[in-house]
Amino acid sequence: MAATVTRFAPSPTGLLHLGHAHAALAAWRAGDRCLLRIEDIDTTRCRPEFTAAILADLGWLGLTWDAPPRRQSAHFAEYRATLDRLSGRGLLYPCFCTRGEIAREVAAAGRAPQGPDGPLYPGTCRRLTAAGRAARIARGDAFALRLDMAAALAAAPGDLSFHEAGEGRLRCDPGQFGDVVLARKDVPASYHLCVTHDDALQGVTLVTRGEDLKPATHLHRLLQTLLGWPEPGYAHHRLLADAAGRRLAKRDGAPSLRSLRDAGMTPAEVRALAGFADPALPP
Repeated sequence: MAATVTRFAPSPTGLLHLGHAHAALAAWRAGDRCLLRIEDIDTTRCRPEFTAAILADLGWLGLTWDAPPRRQSAHFAEYRATLDRLSGRGLLYPCFCTRGEIAREVAAAGRAPQGPDGPLYPGTCRRLTAAGRAARIARGDAFALRLDMAAALAAAPGDLSFHEAGEGRLRCDPGQFGDVVLARKDVPASYHLCVTHDDALQGVTLVTRGEDLKPATHLHRLLQTLLGWPEPGYAHHRLLADAAGRRLAKRDGAPSLRSLRDAGMTPAEVRALAGFADPALPP
């Protein structure tokens, strides 16, 4: 029987908290091999000191990894090559719209369709002619790259699904994302593109992540199919919440693992708080 390969993939935009510890331990416990990936594609928010803190905190928790950590920021050329593959098949188009322009068009449309990430893009730049796009690019206008969802769905089989642990096979509806951005103006590639690329490259066979990312699986299965990448299994775990029932988050000031360590807690106590008491790990 083939080994189960999992991964923990934090973004270094702040210090790790108990929710991250839960996700890391869920991945570590679920796999025969567990990989660490630093998802630092957003160079405007990710900082090297947070990467160093992630490595220190995970080591303090007692977690070890089956390969050196992969840092996404070192692999932009690979993501660019993947975007070029999709573009060569006519599945991407440049989008020159600003967020303000999109918001105004959505507001003018009234009841705009909603996707997992908010109102769907109205398709403004999809309607540009090839000559119009070329002229704007030549002029130096900044642009994002969007997936032409209608073209992508036409190029993929209509019976996409994924296997969710404890639920079995679930049908996919990637169209709910609309013409999603796969490369932003300020970031060379999106989370959706990079995570599917790296899971395939690293041989991940079971994706463990928070239940808030379960809708993204619909889109990820579409990308995997379009690019000929293998299909992993999925296990979306619960999210830890604070006393008020709010999901633990960096932006809300969730206590960091560093602060818990500085307060005198042991790794075993923090692991137990995160929902994983494991006598096999260091105390």
